Amino acid sequence: MAGDGPPGTSPRLYSPDLAPTKRAGRSWGGYNVFTLWANDVHSLGNYAFAIGLFALGMSVWDILVAFVLASALLFALLSLSGAMGSKTGVPFPVMSRISFGTRGAQLPAVIRGGVAVAWFGIQTYLASSVLSALLMTLIPGLGGWEGSSFLGLSALGWLSFLILWVVQVLIVSYGMDVIRKYIAVAAPAVLITMLALAVWMFAKADWTIAVDAGNPYTGGERFVHILEAAALWVVIYGTFVLNFCDFTRSARSNRSVLAGNLIGIPVNMLFFAGIVVVLSGAQFELNGTVIASPADIVQVIPSTFLLVLASLALILLTVAVNLMANFVAPVYTLVNLFPQKLDFRRAGIVSAVLGLVILPWNLYNSPVVVEYFLGGLGALLGPVFGIVMADYWLVRRTRINVPDLYTEDPAGTYAYRSGVNPRAVTALVPTAAIAVVVAFVPYFSGISGFSWFIGTVLAGLLYVVLPGRGARPPEYADADGEAIAVPSA
Repeated sequence: MAGDGPPGTSPRLYSPDLAPTKRAGRSWGGYNVFTLWANDVHSLGNYAFAIGLFALGMSVWDILVAFVLASALLFALLSLSGAMGSKTGVPFPVMSRISFGTRGAQLPAVIRGGVAVAWFGIQTYLASSVLSALLMTLIPGLGGWEGSSFLGLSALGWLSFLILWVVQVLIVSYGMDVIRKYIAVAAPAVLITMLALAVWMFAKADWTIAVDAGNPYTGGERFVHILEAAALWVVIYGTFVLNFCDFTRSARSNRSVLAGNLIGIPVNMLFFAGIVVVLSGAQFELNGTVIASPADIVQVIPSTFLLVLASLALILLTVAVNLMANFVAPVYTLVNLFPQKLDFRRAGIVSAVLGLVILPWNLYNSPVVVEYFLGGLGALLGPVFGIVMADYWLVRRTRINVPDLYTEDPAGTYAYRSGVNPRAVTALVPTAAIAVVVAFVPYFSGISGFSWFIGTVLAGLLYVVLPGRGARPPEYADADGEAIAVPSA
């Protein structure tokens, strides 16, 4: 059975996919961490967000400053989060057991996985739209397939969606190592394509760009919008900073994580910001309009051959982002929920099926669902992150009893009260409520962009000051950075 494990481990808490990775079997180096960010930062959704800042009145210089601030903060947060995975070797659902308890950890894992399943379907739909446009360019007769519709999606839309759905299932079914190899290949193609697209647009605009789209912010309002843009960019990665250990558990060392983060976040994000200001500024210089995403530019490339290459690169990119940000998290969540029933491959199939049956194109076309339901769940992730980080770095000072993460022994370090840490729950409930209120109640609209930070800081502080069981374990303390792994089954 999938959950059978070594003596002392509980079948409800252990499976080979959840077991800590041994250093001898880790394959992620600094380049692999870099390629993770090289793909994820350049997602179409991120471009739409960043170009939207230009459309809202921020100048290209303000956008660059916002990204400098955001990348510095993200580098710090992701390096702290990544260190947890490289040291213990455990995925996020298991990492959550440290602060929430062996049973209580299901709550943050399910929240993170649920958000990811919805966005997996939505991102697959967005990539399928690019594929549909490409197919109609190559095979004009397929245009007739757009006339029929089933469950809100055209026949061509279904064909494109299912093609990409199957491709992603196949990649995930071979495990994390194949995902690592895929993103390692996709990253250079994505970076070259985006750079070529920006140079082409720059040349088309006679090597000049508009500095702003008219009526730029000034004075104090300008400063506030820069800070808010930086904060919102960090919030976009609120999910990733939470479960970054799903990837860094496979890192050869924490030095690899830091090296990959350094190039992949500050350097790569400034490269991304440069692409954004060139694409948006050049397009505005040409005809006074602001594009929504790079896909808009790709569709007007005059050469069919180059259009095909650019479209394939965008599809390659979106699949890579989806695999990392929206597929791995629910897979580990499901394995954690049903370790005796599911392994990585089976959980991947279940996640993909869930991402299909929710009919994500209907979700994407419903602002209420995207903003309030998915946004509300996302707001909860800030307090969870604050609690996990405060417990690991401030309360326990990185000393973790790894074998006790897999036992239901009432005397175990993370048994707390029937497997739930009341201290974490007490810190989570009020701070999560505050984060949601700040995010959605109109009265707080002036600070709504900072709701993730407010929830994170309040939850972390409340967790630290609350009384509770959280002493550092004297045994299995990993002071030298070597994860103490549970023996393989």
